[in-house]
Amino acid sequence: MRFIGFVFSALRLIVPKEFNQRLQIMAESSAGSDAESGGHHVYILRCADGTYYTGYTTDVERRVAEHNAGEGARYTRGRGPVELVHEETFASQSAAMQREHAIKQLRRSAKEQLVRTAPEP
Repeated sequence: MRFIGFVFSALRLIVPKEFNQRLQIMAESSAGSDAESGGHHVYILRCADGTYYTGYTTDVERRVAEHNAGEGARYTRGRGPVELVHEETFASQSAAMQREHAIKQLRRSAKEQLVRTAPEP
């Protein structure tokens, strides 16, 4: 039984990284294709208190304005103003929402690294 527990522990460490890499490849392959027509976006905001908020939208500018006006997610209402620090574009809503979920599962340090290494939104 101890061996099985070890295998599952090892898988938990490996699988999210692979999943994250696959989604990143999908984001890079579709980044330019739907940018002109809107597409599906995953974005990360830095709130005034230093926390991060990750969301999905089809119009990033409109959504950031909603967050700053206090009409966005409940999480950002008391933490404004917010700043867009990362954005990825996808061809499908499904891929974008999968990526949003993957980012939300990351620790803060991994989100900070993602924000630092990604090109400006």
